[in-house]
Amino acid sequence: MLAAADVVFPAVHGPGGEDGSLAALAALAGVPVVGSPVCAGALAMDKWATKLVAQASGVAVAPSTLLTRAEARTVDSAALAVTVGPMPWIVKPVAGGSSYGVSRVDAPGQLDAALAEAFAHDDRVLVERLVTGREVDVAVLERVTGELVVGPPLEVLNDAAGFFDADTKYDGSARFVLPAPLVPAVAERIDTVARTLFARLGCAGLARVDCFVTPEGEVVLNEVNTMPGLTAQSQLPKMFAAVGIDYPELLSGLVETARRPSTRSGTRVGAAR
Repeated sequence: MLAAADVVFPAVHGPGGEDGSLAALAALAGVPVVGSPVCAGALAMDKWATKLVAQASGVAVAPSTLLTRAEARTVDSAALAVTVGPMPWIVKPVAGGSSYGVSRVDAPGQLDAALAEAFAHDDRVLVERLVTGREVDVAVLERVTGELVVGPPLEVLNDAAGFFDADTKYDGSARFVLPAPLVPAVAERIDTVARTLFARLGCAGLARVDCFVTPEGEVVLNEVNTMPGLTAQSQLPKMFAAVGIDYPELLSGLVETARRPSTRSGTRVGAAR
């Protein structure tokens, strides 16, 4: 059935969706796929791997450490503070989606519960220092010509939790400012970070790059989403609508870009069937 399709549009989130699994299935069937190929999806889903790519590319990331289940059994907050720095911390699954399993830790007594919640979603967990600043996201769209278009920055207004949690993402209470009010130097840096990581991770089609902007104006990477929300009310469509790319044009453009012949590694886009 898959081999009979003209193109696959894998608008699915989380493990098994945007982690390259569906792109791999489409590649095996020789069917073009909207979005990133296998390797890029897997890299971007793995938050630790994304951090390593970002650091190697000169992009700032929050101080953090990676814990396996075995390591978490013996770790304590004092040891983590040496690597991560002072609390508050964010504890999250390495390969989670939609902020599920993510907790904020403000005191040592909260660490065990936060680790347990994160390990319920993954076998590896990140503990990272909470970045004080504004959360600003940008969207990247690859045109059929190969040109990259970066949409206007969107600011997420966070409340008490200090991060964009799962409830806020889906209960309709999320508040955004579009375009985000930024000084030109910061806006240019976010644009550069988005383009750099799109290329370095090997993304295709589309991505949303989420950053923090500190009070000092430093741009710190949060994460890269290779298949961000695509309802008409999601962030990425809103960003491109603000610059005249409406929803039908956005979706049709993604399909046409996917159908473009490509020699990208890890995919058989445009392969004869």
